[in-house]
Amino acid sequence: MNRAAARWICSVLLCVNASAFGEEFFARVIVVLDGDTVLIRRSNRLVRIRLAEIDAPEKAQIFGATSKRSLSDMVMGKQVKIISETMDQYGRMVAHLSINGLDVNAEQIHRGMAWEYSSYHSNKALIALQNEAKQVPRGLWALSNPTPPWEWRKLHPSTKPVAVTSPAANHSAAPSASCGNKKHCSEMTSCDEAKYYLTQCGVKSLDGDGDGTPCKNLCIPQQKIKN
Repeated sequence: MNRAAARWICSVLLCVNASAFGEEFFARVIVVLDGDTVLIRRSNRLVRIRLAEIDAPEKAQIFGATSKRSLSDMVMGKQVKIISETMDQYGRMVAHLSINGLDVNAEQIHRGMAWEYSSYHSNKALIALQNEAKQVPRGLWALSNPTPPWEWRKLHPSTKPVAVTSPAANHSAAPSASCGNKKHCSEMTSCDEAKYYLTQCGVKSLDGDGDGTPCKNLCIPQQKIKN
């Protein structure tokens, strides 16, 4: 490889890294995957966000469902502020989330819903929140011997995230690794989530009349339904 080509590749990589670091934007959360991972819609694309500096119990772990519910209560269906840090090896954007001034990442620690997981445990503020939650004890710290998720994943390697792409939301695609087990409109929390499950996960039962609009009670204003 000549020097010109090498410089060009380096410049491209630098641009990619720069775009993934320190970017600040707002987006709506359309799916909460677990206690530290959400799916957002941005520029008509789906982006998976991994909350930075925390590690929540996996869905199949004890307390995993509780941690997920805590995060969902804070952000599901809401517009959040996102400050990106980087992209991880699974193609997820690692970022800090906040809503109405509330630091979502830190709040999961404060509630005892996740472990502090900063680089070399350098975030003293998060460590202090974790220690306070332990002393109460609050959340998972009320358990006799909670297993850190990184230790649990070693025993269950099949639970590691799968690298996925984010196809345009208005295009049909093969079921994404982000798809859950929801199959009915009663399980949907928003029109965006219903559309995601219809177009990306292929859940045709959400569109009974086949007109392309799922879950009429969510996606069509009630007054239009009455008329």
